[in-house]
Amino acid sequence: MDFGELEKALGYEFQNKELLKMALTHSSYSNEMKAKGIAAECNERAEFLGDAVLSYIASSYLYKNYPKLSEGELTRIRAQVVCERALCEYAQELGLGSYLLLGHGEALSHGERRPSILADAFEALLAAIWLDGGEGAAEKFALRFLAPEIKRVLASNPTDYKSMLQRLVQVERDVILEYVVVNESGPPHKRVFTVEARLNNNIIGRGESTTKREAEQLAAKEALRLFGLQ
Repeated sequence: MDFGELEKALGYEFQNKELLKMALTHSSYSNEMKAKGIAAECNERAEFLGDAVLSYIASSYLYKNYPKLSEGELTRIRAQVVCERALCEYAQELGLGSYLLLGHGEALSHGERRPSILADAFEALLAAIWLDGGEGAAEKFALRFLAPEIKRVLASNPTDYKSMLQRLVQVERDVILEYVVVNESGPPHKRVFTVEARLNNNIIGRGESTTKREAEQLAAKEALRLFGLQ
């Protein structure tokens, strides 16, 4: 597989391409290859390292840039920007799902869209960059996503319906929650977006707003109402 386009999206070119391939290799693919006598390291160990690296970078950035925040506030914000929902969104922004190496069964069940797999791959990718290019390269890459997300969390309404809905549905296995823009209207300077919240392709909520993010929040709020939580 040619990872050239992905490296452009990452803004980072690997010296060791095998590290990048490993970060994108799911255990299901690794196991299938091993059964055929082919070595293919999966990304689980890299995910472990990436989780620690991500927490360190987020913690360091928050500590240095927000001196007035208390320990509790720092912890809360860090948790929000490195949670599975956030990591999944970062991965989707990179189009990471298209490059994942999945086993046959996992591919058939659309594993490339599963939040947990995407989140794990993002962490593994960060670890691969850390191993290949060092702390500076990893920090530069991670802060592309963490810095704006931290600002969004600080400026956002305390009620995050998307996070509430994500926590609700992720209790079940093999669940895919996604937000799909189904309509755009209005002039270019004042677009109106209609977004549907879908659970395993079933529509569970709909929202409309002048920003995609707000429309997603409104769709999640309607979905929570469907579940009797709003």
